[in-house]
Amino acid sequence: MATLLTIVNIVLMLLLIIGLYTMQKKRASFSARVFTALGVGIVFGLILQFIYGAKSDVLDASIDWFNIVGQGYVKLLQMIVMPLVFISILGAFTKVKLSGNVGKISTLIIGILVGTTAVAAAIGIASAFAFNLEAVQIQQGQAETERAALLEQKLGDVQDMTLPQKIVELLPANPFLDFTGDRPTSTIAIVIFSAIIGIAFLGVKRKNPEQAEMFAKIVDTFYTIIMRVVTLILRLTPYGVLALMTKVTATSDYNAILKLGKFVVASYAALIVMFIIHLLLLAMAGLNPITYAKKSLPVLTFAFTSRTSAGALPLNIKTQTHKLGVPEGIANFAGSFGLSIGQNGCAGIYPAMLAVMIAPTAGIDPLTPSFILTLIVVVAISSFGVAGVGGGATFAALIVLSTMNLPVALAGLLISVEPLIDMGRTALNVSGSMTAGVLTSKVTKELDTDVFADTKQQHMEV
Repeated sequence: MATLLTIVNIVLMLLLIIGLYTMQKKRASFSARVFTALGVGIVFGLILQFIYGAKSDVLDASIDWFNIVGQGYVKLLQMIVMPLVFISILGAFTKVKLSGNVGKISTLIIGILVGTTAVAAAIGIASAFAFNLEAVQIQQGQAETERAALLEQKLGDVQDMTLPQKIVELLPANPFLDFTGDRPTSTIAIVIFSAIIGIAFLGVKRKNPEQAEMFAKIVDTFYTIIMRVVTLILRLTPYGVLALMTKVTATSDYNAILKLGKFVVASYAALIVMFIIHLLLLAMAGLNPITYAKKSLPVLTFAFTSRTSAGALPLNIKTQTHKLGVPEGIANFAGSFGLSIGQNGCAGIYPAMLAVMIAPTAGIDPLTPSFILTLIVVVAISSFGVAGVGGGATFAALIVLSTMNLPVALAGLLISVEPLIDMGRTALNVSGSMTAGVLTSKVTKELDTDVFADTKQQHMEV
């Protein structure tokens, strides 16, 4: 009987997938398909949990099959992250207009990313105080206990490292190992490695322009092919979102989520405030923030539903260049740097809120100015090297909590609501990198304001 019910669930999932495919054939927009998948996945998951219960064997078997679509999609996204980051950074160096002011552009982008992350940390701290969040308010069940043990294991040698040693750990001793994503800091290591090659290219360009031109053509060819691979994978997004959301809603412990509801509300309050700050920064630069919000909606929707900043990179770059008027070189830099440096949501708001919540359990008063200032500085510095696909927020939290001498295991208390808040965090990360690209282009006077202001563009499709 259980096998028959599992088959019925699989058939229902296949019918929903066929429905999404029909929408695609009827030229429904990418955003419409993703939002439909999100809504249908939530409802389907809730129905499955209502019928079978979150811990039933039938549901476990069904989810196992759904994972072929959901986790398969995530695996494909993870597959392209390192090649995409590498070729995007390298491609940025080979753009002619970028060659003369690489230092200024990269400094501006990194400065904006890290600066906004420091602001995000301050907002996270304020939100934690405003909602009176404390770790002792959260009950610790079996899932939380297991998560705590896993976090302490993940921390490993990081806890014993000094801050300078953690900075050295970002460097690529073996870039081929980092291409496998073996280390938590692999993404920033690949960014550094590709930047070094890019700088070498600029040197060759001055002395041997013919060889440099040949290399630029090779890079451009690889860039085109990799972006095509990315496009093929992105077309699977609605199906992946459907399966992932079904799993999340079918297996979630809603009693635990209700108990942690205050943390979810506090998190989204901080995320919304930080997004408003992005809009205010654009307004201060003389740009229409409403135009930015409308044009960035598709990529922010993708980031929200897929929960991967790295997977959103192609849409991120395309939105910056085609809709917001950012030069391709700057867009590549901002998008790629934003995957591993200064993620406002995962590396800014989240670790800061956790630190404030956990501090009282270690006998520390989080209201003292010295604690708050130290936390903001630590969060900003620690925001280097945050991975763009899954686990980035956890790694950032581990670094911040260990540096502040706070117990990392207590971060596991929020496992029940992780998927829920990770959606908003990821969307904010992507908005932060796009804002950095637009602001940098504006400062360097390379922004095409006509493209930015054009509100008659067609919706971008995938």
